[in-house]
Amino acid sequence: MFVEQKNAKSGKAKKRKGVLTGRESLAFSHGLKNLACRKEEMKNTPELIVMLTHHDRTVANAAEVFESCKNMPVRVWGMKEESLPFLQMKALYTYMKELGKTTALEVVAYSEKESLAGAKMAVECGCDILMGTVFSDSVNDFCKDNGLIYTPFVGKIKERPSVLEGTADEMIEEACRYIKKGVYGIDLLGYRYTGNALELNRRFVAEVNAPVCIAGDVNSFERLDEIKSYRPWSFTIGGAFFEHKFGGSFEEQIRTVLEYMEK
Repeated sequence: MFVEQKNAKSGKAKKRKGVLTGRESLAFSHGLKNLACRKEEMKNTPELIVMLTHHDRTVANAAEVFESCKNMPVRVWGMKEESLPFLQMKALYTYMKELGKTTALEVVAYSEKESLAGAKMAVECGCDILMGTVFSDSVNDFCKDNGLIYTPFVGKIKERPSVLEGTADEMIEEACRYIKKGVYGIDLLGYRYTGNALELNRRFVAEVNAPVCIAGDVNSFERLDEIKSYRPWSFTIGGAFFEHKFGGSFEEQIRTVLEYMEK
């Protein structure tokens, strides 16, 4: 397969043989034939994305944790743009890719400047997916130009760890605008919502015709049951594993969640 890459002098796109774009990589890992068939993705068991993060920041021992769990059947692994030193983060992403993992960087940024910086960081790290950021055309165009899957936030977001505000109607309408502009899906901070999280998540997954990732505070079997009921494309767990919300070691908790989601 090929990925288009801009020539620094001419500005024209060139083909680089043998490299998967982010979209192709995710499609390949899911066995998809056509990324346009987005609803088909959501009929499957929701995908667990393991985040090596706690309180919306990458943990200092992320590499050690990943090493202990690298053989688990988890396809997508992610980190935040803070607080791991960049070179350490890049090296860990490279190692993940060598092991065939799909990689995600979730950027907790609320300005266009910070969001674009996060997108550039994702490209420098060779990530497949850019999660989060506030949507802007500049970030969206950058992701398209660099083969990044883009799943921006919706709603009114503040603080860190993030808090989500706004109405379901507003967020659904916002998501539909972004999808028309070509984003792959939406990063919904459903369980960080100050309103009725269950109702928001159900409506959002049902009414938004694109992959939805439920991100943040998936920290109980009750919430896993809820996720199974409305079947989003994916969901993230990070802090809950570090707080042992699902049992023993990090690896044991991943296995528990994977098995539970298949019941």
